[in-house]
Amino acid sequence: MFEQFDLDDKLVAATKSAGYKKPTSIQELVLPEAMAGKDVLASAPTGTGKTAAFLLPCLQHLLDYPRTKPGFPRVLILAPTRELATQIFEQAEQLSEFTSIKSGLITGGVNYGSHKEILTSTTDVLIATPGRLLEYIETEQFDAREIEILILDEADRMLDMGFADNINRIAGEARWRKQTFLLSATLAGAGIIRFSKDILNEPVFLESHPSRKEKAKTHQWIHLADSKEHKIELLLNILRQEDVKRAVVFANKRETVQFLAGKLQSSDLANVWLEGEMPQDKRNNAVARVKNNKANILVATDLAARGLDIDEITHVINFDMPRKADIYVHRIGRTGRAGKKGTAISLVEAHDMTSLGKIERFIDERLRRRVIDELRPKHKEAKVPTKKAKSKVKVKKNAGLSPKQKAAKKAKKAKKAAKKK
Repeated sequence: MFEQFDLDDKLVAATKSAGYKKPTSIQELVLPEAMAGKDVLASAPTGTGKTAAFLLPCLQHLLDYPRTKPGFPRVLILAPTRELATQIFEQAEQLSEFTSIKSGLITGGVNYGSHKEILTSTTDVLIATPGRLLEYIETEQFDAREIEILILDEADRMLDMGFADNINRIAGEARWRKQTFLLSATLAGAGIIRFSKDILNEPVFLESHPSRKEKAKTHQWIHLADSKEHKIELLLNILRQEDVKRAVVFANKRETVQFLAGKLQSSDLANVWLEGEMPQDKRNNAVARVKNNKANILVATDLAARGLDIDEITHVINFDMPRKADIYVHRIGRTGRAGKKGTAISLVEAHDMTSLGKIERFIDERLRRRVIDELRPKHKEAKVPTKKAKSKVKVKKNAGLSPKQKAAKKAKKAKKAAKKK
C-alpha cells in the first residue's frame, strides 16, 4: 500500500479517495528514488499510473517544506498538449484534496485574461504547455526562479513537436531547482537520451515492465483495404458492431477528420471531432459530449493520442496509419487502460505497408490479419518491407591504383616469379 513510502496521511487518504488500491510498478520504482531527492529518467506504458508516480513525491515535498511566503509556483510540470496538461491538473487537484496545496493550469487556446489569477496569486504546483508559459516568462509575468522541482511529462512527444528550445529556455530560467523528472511512455531513440543529459543531473534510469494484470490488455489486428472508399466501408461496419461502446478514430490530417466526422454523421453514427487548431472551449465540449454519452465516437488527429482522459474506450481505430511507430503505441494506449481489455484495429492500404513494417518491428509482434466476409479485399496483401542487409561490395585488388602503379606492381610480381624459377 501507499503507506510504505512514508507519504503524509493526507496523501494516503487521497489515494484511497481516488480509488487507488495498491501502487503500480512504475509508482513502486519512482516513489522511493524521487522522495530521496534524485533526478529521474523514467519510462512506463500509457495507463499504468505514471502521473501519480511523479505527483505524489512532489506533493510530499511541498508538505515537508511548507511555503514561508507568498510567491510563484515551486513545482512546474510541462506537458506537450492541452489535453494532457488538463488531465495532470485534475489529478493534482484530486491527490491534494485534503491539503492546502494549490494547483494552477496554463495552456494555449484560451484567453490570456483567464490566467491572470494564477500569475498574480500564490500557486504551489503549475501545470503548463511550454509555448504559452514561455510567453509569460518573456513578458516578465512569470518568474521561474522559485521552481524547486521541474517535471517534463511525455518528453519525447515534446521533442517531436519542436519544443526542445522552449524547454531548454524554461529549464534555464529554473536553474536553481533541486530536482528534475523526465518521463515518457517510450524513451526510444538517441534524441531523448541526449536531451536528458542536458536537463538531468546524475539521474536514476527507471523502466517499468508492468505485470499482465496491470498492463493494458489490448487485442490488435488489421483489415487490409483496397482503397480509401473500401476503408470507409470497413470503418462504418466496425463502428456498427455491438461491442463498440466507445471508440476513438485516428486520422493524420484535420481535413480527413472533418470529412470522416461528416460521413459518420450522415450514416447515423453520432460523433464529435478534435483537431489541432480547435479553440479550447470547443475541445472541452467535444470531450464532455463523449464522457456524457451524447456521442460514443471521437474522430481525432494525433493531438488526442496523449493526455486524452476518457474512461472505458473500448476501441481505437486507425483510419490512417501513423507516420511513426511510437505514435501507434500512444494511440492504442487510449484503450485497454488500467488492466481493462481493449481493441485496436488498423485499416491498411498497400501504401501503408512500410509504416506497418516499422510498427511490427517496434512492438516486436506481427499484427493479425482479419477480414469481414462481405468486405473482403480484392487485392492480395502487399509485402511488408524488411530492412535490407547491406550488400557486400567486392573490391578489386588493384582498385584505386594509377596505371603507373599497376604497371610497377605487375613488373614486381613478374620479377618475383622469375627468381623462383
